[in-house]
Amino acid sequence: MTRDDLLALLAEPLVHLGPLPVPGWAAGLALLLATAVLLRRRPRAGGAASGAELDAALARLDAILASQAETNGRVHAMAEHLGARQSDLARAVSERLDGMTARVGQTLRDSAGQTGASLSVLAERLAVIDRAQSEIRDLAGEMVRLQDILSDKQARGAFGEGRMRSIVADALPASAYAFNAPLPNGKRPDCLVSMGREVPPLAIDAKFPLEAFLAFREADTEDARTLAARRVARDMEVHARAISEKYLLPGRTQEVALMFVPSESVFADLHEHFPDALERAQRLRVLVVSPSLLLLALQLARSICKDARMREEAHRIQREVALIAEDVERLAGRVTGLQTHFGQALRDIEAIVVSAEKLRRRGIRVAEIDVGEAPVAPIERGFAPAE
Repeated sequence: MTRDDLLALLAEPLVHLGPLPVPGWAAGLALLLATAVLLRRRPRAGGAASGAELDAALARLDAILASQAETNGRVHAMAEHLGARQSDLARAVSERLDGMTARVGQTLRDSAGQTGASLSVLAERLAVIDRAQSEIRDLAGEMVRLQDILSDKQARGAFGEGRMRSIVADALPASAYAFNAPLPNGKRPDCLVSMGREVPPLAIDAKFPLEAFLAFREADTEDARTLAARRVARDMEVHARAISEKYLLPGRTQEVALMFVPSESVFADLHEHFPDALERAQRLRVLVVSPSLLLLALQLARSICKDARMREEAHRIQREVALIAEDVERLAGRVTGLQTHFGQALRDIEAIVVSAEKLRRRGIRVAEIDVGEAPVAPIERGFAPAE
């Protein structure tokens, strides 16, 4: 066998093996190259030794080819197993993806529902916030109008008087107060509160001097604050003296009058920073009151009026009871006289019955006289005595 025949013999199994994996082709190619190199290096002489070596090489080649075929079968089995596992894996992955898609879809739907509910709640809260902002804007406008009112003296006086009127109207019946009613000296206080028919009324003034107090609040320096404080004390004393002179009339009004301050904060600042001014007003018999203290004073006045009316009604009831007692005594005398008359009439009736009985007896005796004629039938009817 020549070297070319051996190469053809070695190449024939590789051709008939068909498509092999890359490692199989590489191993066969390496074996072919090794055999070719061995044959190239061997001398052509020595036919017996060369034949034995060739048989040994062919035997090794057959073993390698058998191992290669076995490896190829295992590779094919592994490829089929991997294909089956890959299809199972693809199916499992597809099922997992379907389940996950369903869960994600349900989660998205639930999230959409919750988001819609949250958006509706948020819309309601935004509507509430819008209403609150509208109310805040209205309140801000009212505060601006209130500031304008407080900056104008006449408007501020009208504001204080209006608040005083509302408090008085809420606390007292319409018959217990009068606004701008004249006094005997011709002065007209802002309100007169009736304390009873025989009790003088209570005068209320609602024109508090606020300019100096606002200057005291807005003072930036200590000197300006001191000057404003002096002005506040002076204005309060002047106003309290005017109230005392105009509205305190002996025997015609109460011994004290009220100066109404239409703000609780102003009243608190007066007590904190101007206690001396309040004491001077009290010495002038003028009491400075806030809205709450005015309401308390009006409730006290209402209680006094109620007690006065109750005393008046009690006196009236006593007078009526005394008249009723006189009428009862007069009725008792008349009943006694009537009883006397009835007793006298009863005695007269009894006397009349006695006289009638005597007359009946005398008639019987007269009828029994014999005059020679037919007898007259006796009188059988008599008079029964009175019970």
